[in-house]
Amino acid sequence: MSDFVQSLRLWFAPQRIRDEGETPDYRFSLANERTFLAWIRTSLALVGGGFAVDQFLPDLRWGVRVGLALALLAAGVLCALRAVNHWVRCERAMRRGEDLPASRFPAVLSLVVAVVALAMVVVVVFGWTG
Repeated sequence: MSDFVQSLRLWFAPQRIRDEGETPDYRFSLANERTFLAWIRTSLALVGGGFAVDQFLPDLRWGVRVGLALALLAAGVLCALRAVNHWVRCERAMRRGEDLPASRFPAVLSLVVAVVALAMVVVVVFGWTG
């Protein structure tokens, strides 16, 4: 069974993680959980930002408004999915005594947010109306 499928199953049965390796120091597990919660807060902020762009910028051209809103909403969805996947991967690595997994996701998310922010700067400065 692939590692991805096994990780996906652990999303819905996290108690099965306890079957792997040794229990890590609780401080590390709690730090992993705090990181998970920080990613979830980020996800909620992105989703809220997407709805705010759609609902509170009615003067923007429809395509621009929907594009910005969808970019933020998609980033929020990906961030939420990444949060649980990263939590499982880190918990498994700690239990196995392995290095923590590296990820390009923070860089990708930062680029998406930067592109949307630059688009919003253009909107604020030049005021696109529909």
